[in-house]
Amino acid sequence: QVQLVESGGGLVQPGGSLRLSCAASGSIFSIVTMGWYRQAPGKERELVAIITNGGSTNYADSVKGRFTISRDNAKNTVYLQMNSLKPEDTAVYYCNAAINIRTILTYWGQGTQVTVSS
Repeated sequence: QVQLVESGGGLVQPGGSLRLSCAASGSIFSIVTMGWYRQAPGKERELVAIITNGGSTNYADSVKGRFTISRDNAKNTVYLQMNSLKPEDTAVYYCNAAINIRTILTYWGQGTQVTVSS
């Protein structure tokens, strides 16, 4: 069984920074991609950033230049460094991973709340 455990959410003032972490554990052969999605109240879940096992990244236009995704393959962990946070970044952030456990399946974390407010 595979689990994704997130940490690092919280309350921050506009212009501040937060760093999210997500660690995958369980019977993992390899991790293909890891990423972050977010869902604000009344809105659909949207992609924030994604990173492949080769290090290629993709970002939502709304976070380009402010957020940075990275991963530590040895620790099966992905990070999201969020700088210059805005109130519109307020959402529940979910970790996502495509993991090879003999077949490739998609897993989700439980979500962590990020609130940007003064």
